[in-house]
Amino acid sequence: MKNPKITVTKDGPYQVSGSIPLAKEIIISDAKGIPILWKRGKKFPLQGTYNLCRCGHSKDKPFCDGSHKKSRFKGKETAPHIPHKDQVTETTTGPGLVLDDAEAFCAVALFCHRAGDAWNLTERSQDPSAKKTAIHEACDCPSGRLVARDPKTGKAFEPEFSPSIGVIENPRKKHSGPLWVKGRIRVRGANGKAYEVRNRVTLCRCGRSKNKPFCDGTHVTMKFKDGDPSVK
Repeated sequence: MKNPKITVTKDGPYQVSGSIPLAKEIIISDAKGIPILWKRGKKFPLQGTYNLCRCGHSKDKPFCDGSHKKSRFKGKETAPHIPHKDQVTETTTGPGLVLDDAEAFCAVALFCHRAGDAWNLTERSQDPSAKKTAIHEACDCPSGRLVARDPKTGKAFEPEFSPSIGVIENPRKKHSGPLWVKGRIRVRGANGKAYEVRNRVTLCRCGRSKNKPFCDGTHVTMKFKDGDPSVK
């Protein structure tokens, strides 16, 4: 893989280059509807370059079919070009863990509620089990809203991701989610300026986020569906 990157085009799709793998990422929930794990779904044929829909209107989702032109999509980017650490709105400091929360990035995947809220577990992180679960919940947050850190070194606990893009689906909640960008892929805005390179971020593909190009969870309230049979 050579120079993987995503470019946001003006009022158009995401241009993906560098032969980045693309696959469905399915949220699996328990009987109460709480997400418990990620499951890899359909893998799309590997392409060197491709365009992904961000207006929400394509009939060939997740790929762009030019519908942004017919719908007169306005995709103005509103997200600030500042690091995650400068967007943290709440820091929870426990005896064995620190949890940074940048709420603006929330994609409403809800893994942070799997076995007790990540924030409460962080406060009880003297317990090895609580600490381990809090780290897992933070790392399952696709948007990187939550980042768990070692209180002594400040080093973040991050999953090992190779560069890839996941198309999120939530069958239990009957909606489709954002694009999960993994493995420190550079995302460049339409003005040519790059956003902070991070291990995990989520990009809006319903077209309604108020934090473009990033997801802000609007797909949940609008019940966005991309045509996947599992979310009908």
